[in-house]
Amino acid sequence: MRLLLVEDDHTLADTLQHNLARAGFAVDCCADGNEAEYLGDEEPYDAIILDLGLPGQPGLEVLKNWRKKNNNVPVLILTAWDAWHERVDGFKAGADDYLGKPFHVEELLARLNALIRRSQDRPQQAIQIDGVLLNEERQSLILPSGEEKNLTGTEFRLLRYFMHHPDKPLSKSRLTEHVYEYDADKESNVIEVYVKRLRQLLGQERIETRRGQGYLFRSKV
Repeated sequence: MRLLLVEDDHTLADTLQHNLARAGFAVDCCADGNEAEYLGDEEPYDAIILDLGLPGQPGLEVLKNWRKKNNNVPVLILTAWDAWHERVDGFKAGADDYLGKPFHVEELLARLNALIRRSQDRPQQAIQIDGVLLNEERQSLILPSGEEKNLTGTEFRLLRYFMHHPDKPLSKSRLTEHVYEYDADKESNVIEVYVKRLRQLLGQERIETRRGQGYLFRSKV
């Protein structure tokens, strides 16, 4: 899953980026409202964490502009403002959730994961397909035999995206867009390397190569 973190407190942004990356997210950061609006329109984020007090353009205006353009990316507002009417303004502008500062990172992660699950109509924290279970909290894979395999960060992000879209052809470019940060090395053969690793864990038949289309994660083998 790929996130956009919009926060102009650089110390807080660095801390959050580190914790979000440890939780298995690819994270892009920006500190300006105008840049945030552009990135939110141009990049295929799975969710956005948005501060309201931003230079360039207030976060609330950024959110309103996204919604006017039918950009329905899930947005969690993060702000020091705690007046109830400001929370109401955020929800009216199209926010999906709201977390006031100060906060615990654990609560942010819990709210963020719940927000993403709701956006994908997926109630459970663990993803299970055909006996294959992906534990998002532990970032591990549990095979039908019951054997548990730890995953690297990239393996986890890639497998999670596959399992969110079973039986659907996914191009290399689409996988890359949701697995890596904006400025990461995105050579096409990198995805091939990680697909090979996942096949070694899951079996060759689980991830099918579709010529001219990319890859397909099979819900049944």
